[in-house]
Amino acid sequence: MSEGRPTLFISDLHLDGERPDITAQFLEFLDREARQSAGLYILGDLFEAWIGDDDPDADKRRVIDALKSLTSSGVPVYFIHGNRDFLIGRRFAKETGVKLLPDGTLIELYGQRVLLMHGDTLCIDDPDYQRLRRIVRNPFVQFVLRRLSLGRRQKLAARMRAGSKKHIESKDRTAPQIMDVNQGAVWRTFEQEHADAIVHGHTHRPAVHDVSVGDQVFKRIVLGDWYEQGSVLRWDERGFELAGLRR
Repeated sequence: MSEGRPTLFISDLHLDGERPDITAQFLEFLDREARQSAGLYILGDLFEAWIGDDDPDADKRRVIDALKSLTSSGVPVYFIHGNRDFLIGRRFAKETGVKLLPDGTLIELYGQRVLLMHGDTLCIDDPDYQRLRRIVRNPFVQFVLRRLSLGRRQKLAARMRAGSKKHIESKDRTAPQIMDVNQGAVWRTFEQEHADAIVHGHTHRPAVHDVSVGDQVFKRIVLGDWYEQGSVLRWDERGFELAGLRR
């Protein structure tokens, strides 16, 4: 770790051409705060939709160039796939200098064992979502998807986004609790991974939770989305701070 510099964690920016304000804030964040950090971890859903590393979209290229500028300056950047950008692959990693990490990566951070996740695997009370997740994360399915024409992938992504929006709206009306994590899944994850803290996004419910497992108390830190303002977790040798970023 670079002494005196915090390690940063973000997720759920959902960058999209229809929201240039979010992209502008993120690019400024990369150029200013992230450049002064010990490292940046992006825990999924950086993009609203990612249909493949060959997407020529100009807004995405700006983000790729900005990430490359950051990693070229010496700041390490790490990425865990989310449910919106699970097709990010090796070409993206090469073009940006970003290192791809598996979901559920355990790191040592200032004397703490910290488990990094997107967070959707903890939301097991939504079986429809978990079924879809298993399908799209299947390596064979991803192999097939990447070989579809760009146009077909664009149409498929539009249908999936519409379906996701409809599903979320339906659950928010009828059973909003299932959109959050399952506490049993959280307890099992702490026990299995022997982590001191879990950091994740996905639920868009930023908070720091105390989790009691046996006679021990651990931390579950939930990152916020960037729809209305930015959200960042800063962690250095003095401790951590979950903060909003004014737009």
